[in-house]
Amino acid sequence: MKSGTKLNPKKKGKNICATSLHDRPATPSRRHSPPPTASPNPPQTRTHTATRAPFIAMGTKNLRRKPPASMATASTTLLLSLALLASAATASPSSDADAISRFQEYLRIDTAQPAPDYAAAVAFLRGQASEAGLEARTLELAAGKPLLLLRWPGRRPSLPSILLNSHTDVVPSEPQKWDHPPFSAALDEASGRIYARGSQDMKCVGMQYLEAIRRLRSAGFVPDRNIYITFVPDEEIGGHEGVELFVLSKEFKELNVGLVLDEGLASPGEEYRVFYAERSPWWLTIKANGAPGHGAKLYDGSAMENLMKTVEAIRRFRTSQFDLVKSGEKAEGDVVSVNFAYLKAGIPTPTGFVMNLQPSEAEVGLDIRIPPSAHVEALQWRLVEEWAPSSRNLTFEFKQKMSVLDNFGKPAITPADSTNPWWLLLEEAVKSAGGKLGKPEIFPASTDARYFRQIGLPAFGFSPMVNTPILLHDHNEFLHKDEYLRGIGIYQSIIKALATHKDGVKDDESRAEL
Repeated sequence: MKSGTKLNPKKKGKNICATSLHDRPATPSRRHSPPPTASPNPPQTRTHTATRAPFIAMGTKNLRRKPPASMATASTTLLLSLALLASAATASPSSDADAISRFQEYLRIDTAQPAPDYAAAVAFLRGQASEAGLEARTLELAAGKPLLLLRWPGRRPSLPSILLNSHTDVVPSEPQKWDHPPFSAALDEASGRIYARGSQDMKCVGMQYLEAIRRLRSAGFVPDRNIYITFVPDEEIGGHEGVELFVLSKEFKELNVGLVLDEGLASPGEEYRVFYAERSPWWLTIKANGAPGHGAKLYDGSAMENLMKTVEAIRRFRTSQFDLVKSGEKAEGDVVSVNFAYLKAGIPTPTGFVMNLQPSEAEVGLDIRIPPSAHVEALQWRLVEEWAPSSRNLTFEFKQKMSVLDNFGKPAITPADSTNPWWLLLEEAVKSAGGKLGKPEIFPASTDARYFRQIGLPAFGFSPMVNTPILLHDHNEFLHKDEYLRGIGIYQSIIKALATHKDGVKDDESRAEL
């Protein structure tokens, strides 16, 4: 595949070519390429073969340098200024009904794992980006896993940029257990609820980014710093061929990111939830071995006996952690959670299992989530000595083990207090839009934000949904249309506030004007 033209955040006022998906068929087919072998080296980027189209950057630096030398020059400058203003207004104000319709259209694209229709999603989103006047580029860091990178150029691109991240994939669903088909995006007129897989997790946020930018551009706002919007693949299966590769890439390093916003959770109450860290996943299996025997025989050391002792020990630990949450002593994100993903044992038959045979192997799968404040060494000891001791013929294997520390050996957290100017801006922006942030939390699960924090970047998780039950990964996932529209206004305020923050640093363009 051919290499696409790179977005260069340090250049303005020049024609920039952006790759396009317009040469794709209207209804793209699914792709099922096998994943490449993982590599610790920065990934090689591939882009879709595409039609190229010129994009004129929105910079105005040259207009400020010198007064026009003649009336002709003045006229030319005036015409150029008018053209720039006209370009800035390409995203015309749209009705709330149009915004809801676009949200529903995105929700109807089936991007459920394990076979997400990424091609259709990217094609739709590129169309939305074009309407909003944004530059677009599609990266393919892993075969069949497109990552859409959009840019809203700032007037001072040397400032650290803002990255608004969302994922395009969603988890599978059980349609027979829904009141409406999961990909119908049905709007219940009586309740105002939009039912769809991804309505909360997290297609709502991705579209709210774009709708907020439409409104800001229509109002004539031009950001000081570059604003990047990413729609990434595979978050729901760990992000290993999505953001994990992206942060290692040359393209990401060129973005000069200063702050990342990613997904949060709905709030059943009146305050918006915001997350400054998250629990790191330990996914592992524990396998027990033992002598097989007749189903009627009593003997020590069977595989099932060995494993059930482990299950009981883990259950006691889980209860102790859950009790801290139930009592209100700790929040869910502050404790170590352990949940049983599966139990596997027995000799299968066409109608069930052999009932008069004790198996020689048994296995349990665990999903463990660890907060940055946890004593990791103590938990590792518990795993080796209590949950899977070799003395009971037990072994364990990690399927995923994420560190609670960043690459610099520090806890992977983003300060959510007065020491962080980004936090102050975020808090004030939500307040200005009529909302209120609750106490900052540790995200109880895992998101792509962990990969940004791991390389030392500040990242907040925020999904503007209040008075909404938490239904991600649940049956009948929904978001009220009014809550979706309100979230657009919240993000409009946030993007405007973050885009004009200069970190107290004079950039090259500012110095040139002095």
